[in-house]
Amino acid sequence: MSDTETQDAPGYDASSPPPLYSYEGQQPPPYSATPALYPPPKIDTTYKYQPTTGYVSFRDIIPEASSDTTPLIASSSFNDKTVRRAFVRKVFSILTLQLLFTFSVVCVFTFSSVIKEGVQNNMGLYLSSVIIFLVIAIALSCCKSFSRCHPWNIVGLVVVTLSLSYMVGTTASFYNTTAVVITMGATLAISVAIIAFSAQTRYDFTICYGILLILFVDMIMFGFFCTFYYSYITDIAYGCLGALLYSLFLMVDCQLMMGMMSYRLDPEEYINAALMLYLDIVLIFLYLLGRR
Repeated sequence: MSDTETQDAPGYDASSPPPLYSYEGQQPPPYSATPALYPPPKIDTTYKYQPTTGYVSFRDIIPEASSDTTPLIASSSFNDKTVRRAFVRKVFSILTLQLLFTFSVVCVFTFSSVIKEGVQNNMGLYLSSVIIFLVIAIALSCCKSFSRCHPWNIVGLVVVTLSLSYMVGTTASFYNTTAVVITMGATLAISVAIIAFSAQTRYDFTICYGILLILFVDMIMFGFFCTFYYSYITDIAYGCLGALLYSLFLMVDCQLMMGMMSYRLDPEEYINAALMLYLDIVLIFLYLLGRR
């Protein structure tokens, strides 16, 4: 019934309020322990295809998920013993070839009187070897794009080995043959002992690299003053200290290459690792040989 029909009804008094509705005598609605069920929210499961430029794996879509085909060991992780051993074998193989070639050149330049006289009278080729060695060695040490670019890194290492071998052979040609042979034997014994010690020791020498750099600068200054105050005793002292310094460098570089201490080399730096060990051993030989 509408409000107009209520007002037109007989006995209706507009001034009196409407009667209140009473709930007395009515039973409450039954209580249900089951909660009200609401329909689940509607989720849009439509997949929108997004073209990609390359292969997208399942781990790229959901990084937290893992699959049965996921490799247990990452091939680029240097913590993996297999990767480390392969890296060490590669470095020592390259180093062995370098040392065999270099000391073969030393023997030829020392034992052959014809070649000895030829290299001693042609110092222009020696200076050219020095320049080539410095340029290529600095490029390999400072430019990662060059030292990791195969096969140009191998070519650069070969050029460095050839130039340094000629330099060392020319230097050894000015010495007595017996002294050169004894120095090569001493260098071999020192190098093998240091490499064996670095492989089995638990002492971490890689943290001392900064100290070795300071000692290296001190050796340069000591050698500079020895050129003005030359004597037999200072010559022996300079050679012994230089051989000791580069023996320490060889020990630290071996631990960096083996990767068992605080600091380590990246597995892709096998060219730089071989170059560092090669330079350490050659400089030990030159310092033991003395100055002329």
